[in-house]
Amino acid sequence: CKLQLVPFISLFCLTLLLHFLALFPGAFNCCTKISEEIPKGILRRVERFEIQKANGLCHLEAVILYIEDKKFCVSPRIKKVKKWIKKMKHKTHRRKLHVRKQRRTRITKKDRNSS
Repeated sequence: CKLQLVPFISLFCLTLLLHFLALFPGAFNCCTKISEEIPKGILRRVERFEIQKANGLCHLEAVILYIEDKKFCVSPRIKKVKKWIKKMKHKTHRRKLHVRKQRRTRITKKDRNSS
């Protein structure tokens, strides 16, 4: 009788886990440790970054740097990181402001025989 319950209990636990993952996807992406130092030149290789707040699901403030599909968690209080973030935000903001709509002009060759 107890052996018949094992598959049912396993399936129930798996279902609960999948629902939890669907409801709280960020819970497993939080940085749990952060580095207080950053190697020289690493900021040049960063492809993208995120800022992790210490509210809700995550318990640490961190800057998450993505380099070649790897995730590095560093302290947001590092001077180099603060300066870099400010530069990147300014760069992104400027890029958005200076985007112009390009005019499309149609260039057609005039038919020489029609003149």
